[in-house]
Amino acid sequence: MSSLLLLFFLLCTTTSSSSSSPSTNKNEAETPKTFIIKVQYDAKPSIFPTHKHWYESSLSSASATLLHTYDTVFHGFSAKLTPSEALRLKTLPHVLAVFSEQVRHLHTTRSPQFLGLKSSSDSAGLLLKESDFGSDLVIGVIDTGVWPERQSFNDRDLGPVPRKWKGQCVTTNDFPATSCNRKLIGARFFSQGYESTNGKMNETTEFRSPRDSDGHGTHTASIAAGSAVSDGVDVVSLSVGGVVVPYFLDAIAIAAFGASDHGVFVSASAGNGGPGGLTVTNVAPWVTTVGAGTIDRDFPADVHLGNGKIIPGVSVYSGPGLKKDQMYSLVYAGSESGDGYSASLCLEGSLDPAFVRGKIVVCDRGINSRPAKGEVVKKAGGVGMILANGVFDGEGLVADCHVLPATSVGAASGDEIRKYIMSAEKSKSPATATIVFKGTRVNVRPAPVVASFSARGPNPETPEILKPDVIAPGLNILAAWPDKVGPSGIPTDKRKTEFNILSGTSMACPHVSGLAALLKAAHPDWSPAAIRSALMTTAYTVDNRGETMIDESTGNTSTALDFGAGHVHPQKEKSRLQRSNKSWSCWEFELPFIVCSVSTIRQA
Repeated sequence: MSSLLLLFFLLCTTTSSSSSSPSTNKNEAETPKTFIIKVQYDAKPSIFPTHKHWYESSLSSASATLLHTYDTVFHGFSAKLTPSEALRLKTLPHVLAVFSEQVRHLHTTRSPQFLGLKSSSDSAGLLLKESDFGSDLVIGVIDTGVWPERQSFNDRDLGPVPRKWKGQCVTTNDFPATSCNRKLIGARFFSQGYESTNGKMNETTEFRSPRDSDGHGTHTASIAAGSAVSDGVDVVSLSVGGVVVPYFLDAIAIAAFGASDHGVFVSASAGNGGPGGLTVTNVAPWVTTVGAGTIDRDFPADVHLGNGKIIPGVSVYSGPGLKKDQMYSLVYAGSESGDGYSASLCLEGSLDPAFVRGKIVVCDRGINSRPAKGEVVKKAGGVGMILANGVFDGEGLVADCHVLPATSVGAASGDEIRKYIMSAEKSKSPATATIVFKGTRVNVRPAPVVASFSARGPNPETPEILKPDVIAPGLNILAAWPDKVGPSGIPTDKRKTEFNILSGTSMACPHVSGLAALLKAAHPDWSPAAIRSALMTTAYTVDNRGETMIDESTGNTSTALDFGAGHVHPQKEKSRLQRSNKSWSCWEFELPFIVCSVSTIRQA
């Protein structure tokens, strides 16, 4: 039996930026930074034996440092230059564009069943059968690294590596040659750009190798292939993003354009800036932009208040619980005297142990990470935490692996809990509560639901082209996890786990990458545009109740600006550009792809 093959590319902490506010200090203004230079490839004078020699001759200053050369989907090089040197390069006739590096942020079991890829029915899993389970297809994952020892990357029963493969398995002391196999067929890391700006990385906390010190890359890679282009990849999965800029200034958009020209499908996460509008990123028309939805599984952890009310919440905390049938004193961190704002957010050092010791503490969401708030409560002596959404977060709930008994509740529920605490204070009777963890619940209705955090359209750069393109499972997704990172992601968390649950469009993107690989295997002659068309025109917009998908943040009906063409539906056998419940507008570009936008959606 064959299965998906995985190429893992690592951008070490992706690209980095040291942008700062304007300064009148001349020396500071001329501080070298990393720039990417796009050149006219065929303009090289014959006097230079290679393009690298030509690029090096373009650098007039001895302090300028050539970092990388590019000659596949993007022609040019990157270099460490002062701003004045970068301006001089812009004047050279063979230089097409010069742009500064940009910060790229990470967009942080049951999903195969939810997608219909594991079922006993004859119709289910048809895509897997047609594609021979993705045999000989290669997925390139650009992320924080990989933990190769995980069972998700086991190559048992797999055939030989495809002959088209031309990539490498870069070995180091902590990433030996045995790290690669017939499934994890290659791995590389790129750190020069990062180190040119930030200095040599701290090898006590990061690996100078393809090994993952963060967890994000291992998680996304195992989603894409767990059951970039000259190396021979078929699909590139990109779960990072940044600010939206014009396409000609976006290195990732330009590289993705070149990848599409080479027949490589590129999927990218839409970003976690939702539920507000105009928040979607990675919006280039030739990229398949993926938002996040829920699956029919959740992890209920309800708050039982002293007044008898039960407030729904979620959590994947699995450590020692609160004492059964015991109520605990309940306090709102923001009502503490002193810096109430910092305390309300449970920021580091903001809580008075005398105020929270032995109590369950209500913390507001924002600024520091959700698990980090629990660590602050635990350090101050609290026994549990209720994490309340803010108004902007709405009612969307994300289950986290906390370091103490904790649960997350929606904005309205947070208001109700705080009102209860205030009422108890006025009546001179102590507010009490406990948290009841209920484990895993499946067959949840409604599902799918558009995740609250999933970035929304309209497309900030090209409003007439719909983004995101589709949504896929991205909330509370279980996948592989490295040994040296605790499940909460907090440095002090020394727990180990083979698998972890994360949420984000970063988790949705590799689902689509995997489906694209299956489609490519079933239809080797399909272009990236044909694959995207198949994903979009077979997507659905109704949940498991038979009603239009709702928006998790508000509970209202969602729209095409939230879910694009809809939720991916791999069971569909055929794709077409027109369906009875969709009306399409399409644009043809010079490359062999078509960009389509949903103009109306009607329920069949």
